Amino acid sequence: MQENIPEDQSISRPVIEMITVANEYCLFFEKAEQYKRQDILDYFQKVAPLLYLKGAMLPAVEVSDADAVERYVTEEQWEHIFKALRKQFNDIDVYYVHDYNNDSVESSLADSMADIYQDMKDFVMLYQKNTAPARQNAVEQLRDLYRWHWGPIVLSALGAVHQILYKDTIDPDILDDEHGWLID
Repeated sequence: MQENIPEDQSISRPVIEMITVANEYCLFFEKAEQYKRQDILDYFQKVAPLLYLKGAMLPAVEVSDADAVERYVTEEQWEHIFKALRKQFNDIDVYYVHDYNNDSVESSLADSMADIYQDMKDFVMLYQKNTAPARQNAVEQLRDLYRWHWGPIVLSALGAVHQILYKDTIDPDILDDEHGWLID
């Protein structure tokens, strides 16, 4: 007779799907300098909704050893991604978001995509240590960062990318004259 052993949520289907999408995101952005601006925008438009959806589906995971959490992306690695993207985006890099006080705040596509990269790469690297505590911490850390960091960034950057890609098809009467962004 088999005992009722709780399923290891750190190796569940939603986690495996998240690791797959996160890894693809990282592989793409590690070669950002090789792509044209349009290729980066097209890729982000397609991968961002997947990241957000897969992040929302991550299960809660009980962490057996909270000290097994690590961060891997160095400042130099982040800078490399950021600078490659900033160079590609140049005149379209800046976009505006509303903060929690509903004030407009300047943001950067390069910064946003590099921040998402950092959270995804840290997740992939920690998860690949392939010990139960590392996997558990990787999933829980990514779930936590989804709520307050990379989840909101994905949404705001995707909105900016959408406006860039479809700016010519949007009714000009609903665009801000100074920045060309949609008026809320």
